[in-house]
Amino acid sequence: MYKAIFIDIDDTLLDYIPCCREAFDEAMPEHPEHFQLFFDIAGRLFAEAKHGKYTIAEVMDLYPQEFIAAIGYPAEAVEPFKHAFRAAWGTTHTLVPGAKEMLDTLKNKGYRLFAASNSFGHLQRSRLEHAGILPYFEDTFISMDIGYDKPDIRFYQEALRRAGLQPHEVLMIGDSMTTDVLGAQKAGIDALFFDRRAGDSLLEIIREL
Repeated sequence: MYKAIFIDIDDTLLDYIPCCREAFDEAMPEHPEHFQLFFDIAGRLFAEAKHGKYTIAEVMDLYPQEFIAAIGYPAEAVEPFKHAFRAAWGTTHTLVPGAKEMLDTLKNKGYRLFAASNSFGHLQRSRLEHAGILPYFEDTFISMDIGYDKPDIRFYQEALRRAGLQPHEVLMIGDSMTTDVLGAQKAGIDALFFDRRAGDSLLEIIREL
């Protein structure tokens, strides 16, 4: 039925929390105790971006600013922290359990595979490469390259155009009901919700494909 699979990256292929912790510890090794505050600030802003309050590009600038202000550091500390965190983020690559096995299964079944993520393209591709899974993907559709953020229908339309596919030929797999499932469905693309908190297994959710 489907010719191709679009797959989200963070918390679908790569495990977001340990990756975030690793990047934070490298960017601010002197204060590991501030990680939860940083994580909460970033999480709130990214959640607001899903509902259109901010773009992903705006969030990428806002969460270092809010965090540095919250811990009482001077404003001039924002840019060094932001750049250190991004540099470290580009090497983080802890895989979600079953991610590589899922990619192997889908590839062996003949599906064309594409990564579909909100972030910086060069950082996400670097992370996939460090994780050893970049070669599985025919292309990577990343919001900062595409020009639109998921769940904007234009993200999916541009991804379809670049892949040379029609909506009915694609299945989207992701962990966000807002950006991955509802966003894809608005573009006419079927979607599978990967809910790790409910104990979903990547191999189980693709069993019927």
